[in-house]
Amino acid sequence: MHKSDKKEQKAPRIKPLIEAADSLSLGISMVVAVFMGVGIGLLLKNFTGAGWTLWIGVFIGIAAAVLNVYKAYSKQYKELEELAKEPRYAIKKQLQDDKDEDESEKNY
Repeated sequence: MHKSDKKEQKAPRIKPLIEAADSLSLGISMVVAVFMGVGIGLLLKNFTGAGWTLWIGVFIGIAAAVLNVYKAYSKQYKELEELAKEPRYAIKKQLQDDKDEDESEKNY
């Protein structure tokens, strides 16, 4: 086996790990973001000596958590839109079109 063959065999093993890390629980990612922000705030406090810089880190962490929620929502919304475009789920649109045609026939 060549080295390139080995890389091709390893790629499918790595892909599920990347997808799992990408879809890490939203709650855990929020907690980690806030803890990282608090860590940044503590570092700022230690470097500057000003107590209010801790709150800068806390707000950075909260903002990162909110951003994580927004990114997860956007990703799920895009997947929903792609799923809605599939032909096997087009029955809902067909039913709505049929309903609209029936209503237009009733209105003289």
